[in-house]
Amino acid sequence: MENSKFTTTPDSGKNAAIVSYIFLIGWLISYFAMYKDNKTALSSYHLRQSLLLHLAIIVVNILLTILVAIFPVAFLGYLSYLIYIVYIIFIILGAVSANNSQLKPLPVIGDKAQGFFPSI
Repeated sequence: MENSKFTTTPDSGKNAAIVSYIFLIGWLISYFAMYKDNKTALSSYHLRQSLLLHLAIIVVNILLTILVAIFPVAFLGYLSYLIYIVYIIFIILGAVSANNSQLKPLPVIGDKAQGFFPSI
C-alpha cells in the first residue's frame, strides 16, 4: 500500500472570492467557512463587492414588489426581468474578475462597496 500525503497549497483567497458571487447563500458560505481563517486582499475586495450586489437586489426586489402591488402594470414586470438580467451579468463579471485574481470594480456599485463595508 502506497503512503500518500495530502498536500495543501496556500489559498490566495480566490476560492472565497468566486463563491461569494453565488447568490447570498454563497456569500455566507464564503465569509464564514472560507474567509475567516484566510483573509486576503482579493477575498476582502470581492466579498465587499458581492455583498453590496446581493443586498441591492434584495432591496430592489422589495421595492418592485411594492410597486407592482400598487400599480399592476406589465411594464414593472418587464423591468424586473431586466433588473435580474443585469444582476446575473454582474455576478458573471464579478466571478470572472475573481477567477482572474483581479481587483476590478463592478459598474456602478464596485467602488461604493469598498467604502460601505470597510470592516470586511
